[in-house]
Amino acid sequence: MTAQHQSPLARFTGDANPYGGGDPYADHRSADFPFTQYANLADRQLGAGVIAANDEFFAQRENLLLPERAEFDPEHFGHKGKIMDGWETRRRRGASAEHPWPTADDHDWALVRLGAPGVVRGIVIDTAHFRGNYPQAVSVEGASVPGSPSPEELLADDVKWTTLVPRTAVGGHAANGFAVDVEQRITHLRVNQHPDGGIARLRVYGEVVPDPRWLSVLGTFDVVALENGGQVEDASNLFYSPATNTIQPGRSRKMDDGWETRRRRDQGHDWIRYQLVARSEVRAIEIDTAYLKGNSAGWASVSVRDGVDGEWAEVLPRTRLQPDTNHRFVLAGPSVGTHARVDIFPDGGISRLRLFGSLTEEGEARLAARHQELGG
Repeated sequence: MTAQHQSPLARFTGDANPYGGGDPYADHRSADFPFTQYANLADRQLGAGVIAANDEFFAQRENLLLPERAEFDPEHFGHKGKIMDGWETRRRRGASAEHPWPTADDHDWALVRLGAPGVVRGIVIDTAHFRGNYPQAVSVEGASVPGSPSPEELLADDVKWTTLVPRTAVGGHAANGFAVDVEQRITHLRVNQHPDGGIARLRVYGEVVPDPRWLSVLGTFDVVALENGGQVEDASNLFYSPATNTIQPGRSRKMDDGWETRRRRDQGHDWIRYQLVARSEVRAIEIDTAYLKGNSAGWASVSVRDGVDGEWAEVLPRTRLQPDTNHRFVLAGPSVGTHARVDIFPDGGISRLRLFGSLTEEGEARLAARHQELGG
């Protein structure tokens, strides 16, 4: 097992006060973590899952990846006790009456398959509503295992696990954040709680590192999609929803599953800037406004730039958009670039942007080199 360094952030330790009524989040401890600008690699929408846990007596492991924040109902009890919205294990006991306490090495674990393999930049382990029943400490390990391994295969002795978060004390009813500086492509996590307890939510922020062989076989694919390695670099406004929604898999399922800006009262316009998976030839564009009915963008244009210092070239001129509609555009010829920008006029939102094309030879070479460098 290889240990790595962890950058210090805001830290929370110790119990929270017992729930006293009212808003259960009123005393929830949290902080703004810089790595949350990255995509959540453990998003169920990308295909993430909690595939195994050694114990889930009080609350199921799958709750860890639910997209909404954890809920708390003080009156909700079941046959095993309090129903909690998270992953909660039973209380550990020692070996005998003379030694009733768990040992220093005793711990519970859960195996998490990331929805998109990548470099992890930060992890949030949220113990919301676990006020006196949270773990004393947590640790997180990562591994890069090809294919679709079973839990038994992941737990085999020949799998190399790298420490992403060393054993660290955490606080109850708190969003415990950890910066990660391991430059390695990770496919699976092992989340450990020492010695036992409950975790409400897990978020794993990072950069997607796709398999270049898979993209090569696909030929034409969405070169800005999050699951293929595209990412949002910046956006003019994030008032209602994150710009990363626009490159999530599938069509949006409700209004806040897209990108929507606040209403403008000036003569400006809003935009999102993207980095493509690698240098690509873009041949077709989709702009979807699904579920944006009275608040979709009025018009949109798309531009491509080749290199960080390249000039923006408009590949789709300003075009009228319809509410709750998927718009498709075939370009007259391929446009080569590494970055893209969608401009909407004057404000509103879009739910998805798709840029269909293929990698250039240079793009393929750079992507293959990075994949190899990161241990893929």
